[in-house]
Amino acid sequence: MNDLIAKEEPNLPALQDTVLPAITQLTQALDIPREALADNEEIQHAWQNLPRELKEIPAQLRNEPVARMCVAVSTGLFDAAINYVWNASILHLREKIRIFGLPVVAQTLQKDFEEKHLSEMQDSQLLELCLKLNIVDEGGFFFLDHCRNMRNNFSAAHPTLGKVNDRQFIAFLNSCVRYALADADSSPRGVNISDFISAIKGDRFNAEQLNIWRDRLLQTHSTQRQMLITMAHGFYCDPNAPEPSRLNSLDICEGLTEELTASMRSELINNHSEYGAKGLQDKRTASLQFFEELGLVSLLDESEQHTLFSRAVQTLWNVHNGMNNFYNEPAFAERLLELSQQGATPETVKEEYVQTIACCRIGNGYGVSRAAVGYYDKMIQSFSPREIFLLLQSADENSNKLGRRIHDGGSYLTNFKTLLGLIDSGSVPTAVREKYTSYLPPNS
Repeated sequence: MNDLIAKEEPNLPALQDTVLPAITQLTQALDIPREALADNEEIQHAWQNLPRELKEIPAQLRNEPVARMCVAVSTGLFDAAINYVWNASILHLREKIRIFGLPVVAQTLQKDFEEKHLSEMQDSQLLELCLKLNIVDEGGFFFLDHCRNMRNNFSAAHPTLGKVNDRQFIAFLNSCVRYALADADSSPRGVNISDFISAIKGDRFNAEQLNIWRDRLLQTHSTQRQMLITMAHGFYCDPNAPEPSRLNSLDICEGLTEELTASMRSELINNHSEYGAKGLQDKRTASLQFFEELGLVSLLDESEQHTLFSRAVQTLWNVHNGMNNFYNEPAFAERLLELSQQGATPETVKEEYVQTIACCRIGNGYGVSRAAVGYYDKMIQSFSPREIFLLLQSADENSNKLGRRIHDGGSYLTNFKTLLGLIDSGSVPTAVREKYTSYLPPNS
């Protein structure tokens, strides 16, 4: 809502009849050249540009240092104005770190960090900490660090290397406002890592707890979010972790998949690869399931995608041929559908995938699992031209499970013709079009 409220420029008083003549009178009284101070044109230009920058500073941050800056600008003391606005920026950056949470900063730095440490930090250290906590981004750090150097060498805080003109001051002010003062309400809040671990290892989350922890991870900076998501992945893959902890870890991550940056995805893949490299098969298997549950199968390499698809296909086939298959098939058909929607089926398992789906859809000697038909139909409707080719090629051969059922005729053949009706004729490859049309009713 705050973004929709129009920002108004402060209505500053004119200087022509009061301040500017007074400056001339002062230099005359002290018997110094008028040129020793900024001339009237520089002061007027800086004063005219000042409201544009001030309107970007939230009202609660237009405090004493900002007021002193304005007074300094009105008299052309740009070196003093630089010092005042820099002090205002540093004070607000410290407040942002307090909002982030000093205990969380201590966890991030892995050392004690209390109020005295924050107050005693040099400006350069403070900016580096703000970058580490993502309170400022790399661009903001660059410009603020430039401002820090300018403040140290050209402000009233130290003996100066030269004078600052109105343009240089406004550029300095713009950087301070943009990267330190303008976003009073958008500071990230850190997540207490100890609390996070305790929550994950506690009882199964209820809906309110889950939303609270997801929100906390969304509100923190990306670097800490990456660390916590990686930690949750580790909990899920730990074979010794209680099941509630594993499910809590998965639930938190499921709500954050859209927030995963390239760096976060890379970190998860690196940890997954480490399990394989170290021969930690239990963890690697759990990690594969983690990627599947989060819809991130496409991040895995081809051999691992093959493993997931092959196991899912084989499990469905075993269930289809087992006891109570009409009752048991839907859950496994749904899982395979969800897996197929995460990316293309690996070429190494396409034929088995196509034949299994088709066989389950046309049924066994006892019929078809009606509750699973919807899942099969969706997979068939999504068959690629390559998968359609394999379907029709397999149907013509009596040496595979699909071909044997179709050659038996009866309900198998009837259901297969129904199956073909789910396929868009425009997707049928030329090489098998004749076979395709041979199964369809005349004039269809």
